[in-house]
Parts: sequence; C-alpha cells; structure tokens
Amino acid sequence: MFMFDFIQFIFPIMFLLIFGIIIFTVIKGIGEWSNNNKQPVLSVKAKIVTKRVNTSNSTSMHDEHHHHSSSTFYHVTFEVESGDRMELQVSGSEYGQLAEGDVGKLTFQGTRYKNFEREF
Repeated sequence: MFMFDFIQFIFPIMFLLIFGIIIFTVIKGIGEWSNNNKQPVLSVKAKIVTKRVNTSNSTSMHDEHHHHSSSTFYHVTFEVESGDRMELQVSGSEYGQLAEGDVGKLTFQGTRYKNFEREF
C-alpha cells in the first residue's frame, strides 16, 4: 500500500517537473530568437580558430520496436580582430566548407551565424 501511495505522490511531481523544463526551454528559445532579431547584422574580419561537432543519441521503444535517433550540431569558433572569440552554430554543409585557419569576413546577427566569405 505504501508503494502505491508513493507513486501517486511522485507521478504528479515528476510530470510538473518535466513540463516545467519543456516550458522553460521553449521560453528561453523564443527569448534568444527575439534578442537575435533585435541585433544589427554585422560583418567583421575573422579567423576560424576551432570547429567541433556535438552529437546526441536517443533510443526509445514503441510497439516492441527500438527507435534510434540522433541529432548533430556543428559549431565554429571565430576570432575577430580585437582578439575576442565567439562560437556560432552552423549548418552541416557550411561546417564542411570551413577550415581551421581560414580568414575572411564573418557576417552574424547576435548569436545567429549568417555567412563567412573566405579571403584568398
């Protein structure tokens, strides 16, 4: 009987916690999107310092079948003339075209990557 009471007590708390995390993530994403839209589009001379890939995997089971999914996020760190560095998320196709050490004109808006034109 104790276990049944415990589950009835924990289930609503876990539901509210998970729901709260989802709502927080959505609000945070909307806030960042809105903040980026308010920022000017800037173009500065920059050098590509590092590149990294972040992959997350998940497995779920539905109707006795395992479902695997993964998400890959590509990040590039740029160093501007002042020495400041910024890491921006880029698409996979952009990531493949950029190389560490490349120098060129970086165009961005807030934390949103727009373009990188390599200097030859």
